Amino acid sequence: MDERILALRSYRTLSAGTAVACILACGAAANTDNARNSKETKDNMSITKGAESSTVAARSATTIRTPVVLFFGTSLTAGLGLDPDQAFPSLVEKLARADGIPIQAVNAGLSGETSAGAVRRIDWVLRTPVDLVVIEVGANDALRGLSTDAARANLENVVAAVKAKQPRAKLALIQMEAPPNYGVSYTKSFRSIYSDVARKEGIPLLPFLLNGVAGIARLNQPDGLHPNLTGERIVADNVWKALKPIVVQLDRG
Repeated sequence: MDERILALRSYRTLSAGTAVACILACGAAANTDNARNSKETKDNMSITKGAESSTVAARSATTIRTPVVLFFGTSLTAGLGLDPDQAFPSLVEKLARADGIPIQAVNAGLSGETSAGAVRRIDWVLRTPVDLVVIEVGANDALRGLSTDAARANLENVVAAVKAKQPRAKLALIQMEAPPNYGVSYTKSFRSIYSDVARKEGIPLLPFLLNGVAGIARLNQPDGLHPNLTGERIVADNVWKALKPIVVQLDRG
């Protein structure tokens, strides 16, 4: 009898111990599973957030772009006598970036270009899509005393070609002047070409390219016609001040 009682007590003690051990083991297993699930949840949340951030970044990269601005003109645009990155189109690009309105400037200046040459060349230049075309044409016509009627017709043809080739592109026309030694009548008639064309075509007219630079020896190269680097910086400042309101309105989507 005593042995049976002892055996029963031992069995009960063993069962209780086993139950406790089972509870502890199950609890530990549950804690391990919870910890694992919590970690997996956090990892999944991190992955999701990372994916969302990447998606936002990718969307921003695809929706925000830098407008292309084509500067089409003569040696004054090309930056004759200067390094390419010293020509005013490149300097304007730097000014735009500094103002937080980045553009990609394309320099399509050609030394010796006349308005007639510009008409022949414009289609070739416009093979790549652009957002804005800045036209600097006529300086060499004035130096040669070309008929103002012919110069006006050529300038109108350049504008018409841009509108036909790239109708979505905006345009801006830079005022040019004839040398004063050609006489008041010619210089006045030449000056009016630009305002007439701008008004007729409905495009903005920017101030004279060489304001504050033309005729000032210290701001020009030895030929007296093309700005040196100091003068070119003044040209770039003048162009950017006039061009900035137009660039702000360009589509960056």
